Amino acid sequence: MSPYLAEFIGTALLLLLGNGVVANVVLQKTKGNNSGWIVITTGWALAVFIGVVVAGPYSGAHLNPAVTLAMAIAGKFPWSDVPAFIAAQMLGAMTGMFLVWYNYKDHLDATADSGLQRAVFCTDPAIYNPVRNFVCEVTGTFVLLFTIFYFTGAETGPEKTPAGLGSLGAVPVAFLVWAIGLSLGGTTGYAINPARDLGPRIMHALLPMKGKQDSGWGYAWIPVAAPLAGAAIAAAAYLALK
Repeated sequence: MSPYLAEFIGTALLLLLGNGVVANVVLQKTKGNNSGWIVITTGWALAVFIGVVVAGPYSGAHLNPAVTLAMAIAGKFPWSDVPAFIAAQMLGAMTGMFLVWYNYKDHLDATADSGLQRAVFCTDPAIYNPVRNFVCEVTGTFVLLFTIFYFTGAETGPEKTPAGLGSLGAVPVAFLVWAIGLSLGGTTGYAINPARDLGPRIMHALLPMKGKQDSGWGYAWIPVAAPLAGAAIAAAAYLALK
């Protein structure tokens, strides 16, 4: 499998299962309705596990533009591959979200609260405060990437898998994302991944739903820019301390 296809498939699975658990918890008339934050964070951690298992051997399982950026800054991933990896991640996120929408379409239409509908697709802050929301996303992404750098010493090369989540093994990464969600996710929903938020937000704007509200574009820049900033800070800290 090519690394670009692996990034596409891995990110699609990540979103299918990650936003799938959100749909199961927040939408009306599902079997998992109102099962809570522990279910959501656990489901997202397991979604990361599945995405990394599938994509890791072929691409390093970045599954996240912030991971790709941090690896490139740290010299663990070639800059020439960054645009194609990010494109594959975005397309994978949109595809995974389309599958969530299709599977849960009846429940989306049965949910009168359009805010809960949108929550299936993308993140929103619990309390809107743009500066603090930005810092929260930077913090979560910093923890993700800084820890990843200390999980792995993998270097890139023509005969090696590109460094990324897959070089750690899927279980440690799943626990890392679970910890971030449980401890830091309550403020903004811990996007910590621009493709995870922007791709589904685009799909929210495009796909039909009964009683759909706007796609929250006024907030949308934060879960894109802040994870990239957090990734850059983590890479700089790693380089300074190594």
